[in-house]
Amino acid sequence: MTVPPAEHATAQHGAAPPPGCPAHTATGTGGATRLYGPAASTDPMGLYEELRAAHGPVAPVLLDGDVRAWLVLGYLENRDVASRPTQFSRDPRVWHGWRSGEIDPATSPLVPMIGWRPDCVCADGEEHQRLRGAVTAGLSQFDHRGIRRHITRFAHQIIDTFCESGEAELVGQFTEHLPMLTLTHLLGMSEEAGPGLVHAARDLFKATETSLASNAYVLESLERLVVAKRSRPGHDIASALMAHPANLTDEEVQHHLRLILLAGYETTANLMSNVLRMVVTDPRFRGSLAGGQMTLPEAVEQVLWDEPPLMVCPGRWANGDTTLGGQQIKAGDMLLLGLAAGNVDKAIRPDSSTPVHHNRAHLSFSAGTHECPGQDIGRIIADAGIDILLTRLPDIALAVPEKSLTWRSSTWARHLTALPVNFAPRAPKALDVPAPLPAPPVQSNGMPTAPPRTATGPGTPRVPEPRVSWRTRIGRLLRRR
Repeated sequence: MTVPPAEHATAQHGAAPPPGCPAHTATGTGGATRLYGPAASTDPMGLYEELRAAHGPVAPVLLDGDVRAWLVLGYLENRDVASRPTQFSRDPRVWHGWRSGEIDPATSPLVPMIGWRPDCVCADGEEHQRLRGAVTAGLSQFDHRGIRRHITRFAHQIIDTFCESGEAELVGQFTEHLPMLTLTHLLGMSEEAGPGLVHAARDLFKATETSLASNAYVLESLERLVVAKRSRPGHDIASALMAHPANLTDEEVQHHLRLILLAGYETTANLMSNVLRMVVTDPRFRGSLAGGQMTLPEAVEQVLWDEPPLMVCPGRWANGDTTLGGQQIKAGDMLLLGLAAGNVDKAIRPDSSTPVHHNRAHLSFSAGTHECPGQDIGRIIADAGIDILLTRLPDIALAVPEKSLTWRSSTWARHLTALPVNFAPRAPKALDVPAPLPAPPVQSNGMPTAPPRTATGPGTPRVPEPRVSWRTRIGRLLRRR
């Protein structure tokens, strides 16, 4: 990839960043800026603006291991790349870095994010249409009202685990678990799989030395699911993928389940955390909700504009030499969609303080033929889950100074680490506790009918054990974390 000379970039796009800014302190080979490390973790949005000032709407950057890429910062440029699949392929095998040895596929933490997989994200043209058609059918089989009923049940069960204490840590106890419970249910998995998958998904997106192992854990879990659903299909996404006329192989089913699980979980968990943070830290935001000037779905859209749950989307690869945002892109170059940077581009948002909650034209779910097909399910989880939480705990308040809140940032996402809150203690809903057995019928003498004698011996039907409530199960799962 060609890195423009620093003096050329400065002349075209304004003064160079001042000494000490991230664009100077986090540079590597050829003057490209690192999208990992302390500078990127501390203030990613500030880093994007430094890059925009230095290079314009497309900037040279480095990923973990100083792997070269272009970060697309402009709103229009992001839409251009996302809408031209013939010029900018989704197939990572186009990338020249595999051939040049720029990356070690066996050890690089980038592989789970940029490596090729047999799923629709890594396909173009007719193959993409075949695979995406199966995914869309699997997601659309569920009635949105039915999904909302499951979310409502899960949300009440989770809230019941902490509502009596008068305090909670909403990230670890709520926003990380509601999306995973919902998605594992839709995929056809048991709720017991949730805690392990929460940990693996978070680790995978951090791009650490354990990301490869976490990716393997997710794939192994989904492989077991595929085997189980082949013998006993149900009303779930895994079974729908297997039954679709596209005739997906078991490996293709497994990787599409991975795609739905990871993409849906990470974005929805982050979105919920970001919305709830605004509720407990911004009086105007909360007032607009309480006063009816902004509905909860509109609040979700506002946060999607201002703080996308996925800040950078990997990746596109140039099929040939071209020009983008004033930069010379070479065949085989890697491009990253800067979703967060594009959403605040002054070319389309001159004043970022102007509300845009009525507008869905943001980049938070990407754009073009690869725009996220499951975005509406993510919106439903966030909308229903937050609505239930605020309805049950309307006096919820931040329990620590706002300045003490911390984030964990990676190249791809910015994740709120904790959101401690307090509220007036309330009794659990106990919506899932089985109803008591009806009273036995009364005999003619006024005495209750005696219960039948318990049968014993061979061939006697097994008496089912008492059902453990969902509230108890969820509590056990959370305590295992």
